[in-house]
Amino acid sequence: MDTKLRAILPDQELLKFYEQMALCREFEESCAEQYTKGHITGFLHLYSGQEAVAVGATAGLHRDDYILSAYREHPQAIIRGADPKRVMAELFGKATGICKGKGGSMHLFDPNLSFMGGYAIVGGQFPIAVGLAFASKYRREGRISACFFGDGAVNQGTFHEGLNWARLWELPVLFICENNFYGIGTEVHRSSALADIHKRTCGYNIPSEKVDGMDVMAVYQAVKRASEWVRERNRPYLIEAITYRFRGHSMSDPGKYRSPAEVELWKERDPLPNFATRLVAEGIASEDNLACLRAKATAVVREAVQFAEESPWPDDREVFSDVFAANGEEVCPWLK
Repeated sequence: MDTKLRAILPDQELLKFYEQMALCREFEESCAEQYTKGHITGFLHLYSGQEAVAVGATAGLHRDDYILSAYREHPQAIIRGADPKRVMAELFGKATGICKGKGGSMHLFDPNLSFMGGYAIVGGQFPIAVGLAFASKYRREGRISACFFGDGAVNQGTFHEGLNWARLWELPVLFICENNFYGIGTEVHRSSALADIHKRTCGYNIPSEKVDGMDVMAVYQAVKRASEWVRERNRPYLIEAITYRFRGHSMSDPGKYRSPAEVELWKERDPLPNFATRLVAEGIASEDNLACLRAKATAVVREAVQFAEESPWPDDREVFSDVFAANGEEVCPWLK
């Protein structure tokens, strides 16, 4: 029998989970709209359907733990604490963006939040996560690196190198695979000899587990338990969260490689309405309460879009800043 929600967390925290997932969904769907209007250009990879992983996992970490992700990272940055207005402005390429409009959708970064980046290079986050974990262990900071990645990254050499060094040097890294079954349009069984990704760690003597990535509470409990194990032992661990993206790989992908029946089957497991059903059934919230939280999320996103639209473009000279650094100061000799 399922554990009652109140036995895991107070009502306030449970409602926060729902509100955060609603915000993630609203933000991503608004991004799709802004993309079609031409306000967001370049590549845009949306997270709709995977919200339970970002919300549950982030809640299971400490505030100063490092988080690294791939290019589907807008909700992860927001849940970690990034201002939705600055994230939307970044997607618009505006000067008020979280990276001054220079990173765009795939390169959100805020060291003040220990959010150490989204990475457009598939598997690019693995060595950086391991390096940060090495630094944390060396300095005895008690921080861990939570490294998010998709199933499409596990055949990169950096994945195997990262696991090997994390175990060899006994580093505090929590690898979190968001397995949504498709690397762009290639289904995981067609690209991986061992499709059960969590089993791959046996070659590196790293413990692992598989969790329902459509259940925010399951993700929260797994990550909280695993992160403390990593922190106490200074050793790596891997979680494979089984999830699903409701949209194509990117906005340019019509997703014809998936049958409508498959998509509808997974939408029946949508983490938002299913969690809402539990909240109502257990008397934690009413339908009106949840409607208010959804309306609040909509208002936050609407404000973010307005902020991005009204924000200025970067000055032309900004192309030369944040390029070189020495002793903490920018160095562009030809501009002197």
